[in-house]
Amino acid sequence: MPYVESAQRTREAVAAARVVLMHEGVGRTTMRAVAGEAGIPLGTLQYVFPSKQGLLKAVIEDVVEEISGVLRGVSETETGLENAIRHGVRNFWSQLVDEHRDLQLVQYELVTHALRTPGLEDLPAWQYERYTQVVAHWCQEAARRAGERCAVPFERLARVLVAGIDGLILQHVVNPDPARSAEDLDSLTAMLISLAAVTPA
Repeated sequence: MPYVESAQRTREAVAAARVVLMHEGVGRTTMRAVAGEAGIPLGTLQYVFPSKQGLLKAVIEDVVEEISGVLRGVSETETGLENAIRHGVRNFWSQLVDEHRDLQLVQYELVTHALRTPGLEDLPAWQYERYTQVVAHWCQEAARRAGERCAVPFERLARVLVAGIDGLILQHVVNPDPARSAEDLDSLTAMLISLAAVTPA
């Protein structure tokens, strides 16, 4: 199988697996169902991904890349750290949480599955490290451009931001309430801005 074709099959399989996972969950997702969703023979899928665990690893990596990309894109670093936090939180929520409950549910399922699965147990730590690095970078860039100083290390600010968003996403997944989520996002933003305690550099 040529490399280009193999790479294309990999992308198709991962995309199909994400669809099946959102409908069925991790436990009920089968290789046969993924092959059917992708429109390819089961043998072809098993050639690309010999095991379900290998396929799930690729899905986790794909989801992490997507979310990291959104995190990079939602930041507005031209008008200071406070505005970067405010817009980053709001834009992330609107792009990946509002109307995307199934995606967020699958992400939590994949995290807990990976933690309990030999060979995948290191992925969640890598996942959250990636998110933290991306957020810390745009927080630092926003402060640098505005000539500002943050009262805490940017990595700590980013960890707290990611943890806060994560908690609100979990509440949204188990009991969606857009009005409550909007209020809670405002409260989280205020706490993060207070933690940053921005001053001129």
